[in-house]
Amino acid sequence: MELFNSASGKNITFVRPAYFIISGFIGIPNMKYYYVFLFFVYVVSVLGNTAVMAVIYLDHNLQTPKYIAVFNLAFVDLIGSSALVPKVLDIFLFNHYNIPYGDCLTFLFFCYTCLSMQALNLVALSYDRLIAITYPLHYQVKVTHRFMFSLIASFWIFVIIAVLTAVGLTTRLSFCKSVVVNSYFCDHGQIYRIACNDIFPNRVIGYLLPVLILWFPITFILFSYLYIGRALAKVATVQERLKAFRTCTAHLSLVAIYFIPILITFTMAEKIHPNARIINLSLTSVFPPMLNPIIYVLQTQEIKVSVKKILQLRRKSRIMVK
Repeated sequence: MELFNSASGKNITFVRPAYFIISGFIGIPNMKYYYVFLFFVYVVSVLGNTAVMAVIYLDHNLQTPKYIAVFNLAFVDLIGSSALVPKVLDIFLFNHYNIPYGDCLTFLFFCYTCLSMQALNLVALSYDRLIAITYPLHYQVKVTHRFMFSLIASFWIFVIIAVLTAVGLTTRLSFCKSVVVNSYFCDHGQIYRIACNDIFPNRVIGYLLPVLILWFPITFILFSYLYIGRALAKVATVQERLKAFRTCTAHLSLVAIYFIPILITFTMAEKIHPNARIINLSLTSVFPPMLNPIIYVLQTQEIKVSVKKILQLRRKSRIMVK
């Protein structure tokens, strides 16, 4: 228990603040236009992800293992956007910079959980494409509904335990110097750095989380596509290669949108101005949930066909009612 109570057995005054002050966007000029932009992005994200979930739910042809992962990605994007954007707008647009201690840790939990699940969903989809292209005859045996449900459930359990550990370690911190968090949300890294007692366990989990939820997923995805490329190189005709590769374009687009901005921001963190870093990270949090459903609708033939069928059925039903 001493890991979660750094003042146990020591003559230390433990200070748990009543609130934190979120200061990320304070002092940046013309930010009201950015908040309007965030609101627009949020509305598009909610409508798009809700539509994708509805289409998958209504069309039985889309209730396959692959679209279990797509449905979960849309669900995570919807929850993540709803947890982040309204709260950010409330904090900065209406000057509610003070956020209660418990609310801040809850905010941290939901933001980190959804961001982590976005990355791991892309891992599930990359595994689906890997088996579909390299072992097409064994696909229906290896990638079943039960397997995909189990994989997604294991990702949820893993992420929840990892983020709860980070939150639990945060509760052992004493804040006797500052309560100002220089971020746009309750960022774990920015919070533990302003603590005035031992932060070593928090630093460890702070370095471990990016490895587990960022570097491991992108490494797995890259190796899976190297293997896919090797398998496609053995295919006889160029047309067959292109046909197989087209099934991966939507997933590759999602991977690029999610990982490239984060990797650039992390690798150039010391060279980027703090305000630019905060805005870049906020964009990487809200852009993928908005673009993911658009990409899947535009680049996935099955969803295009399904949307057309649903729209035709609605038109027929309206005509019959009239």
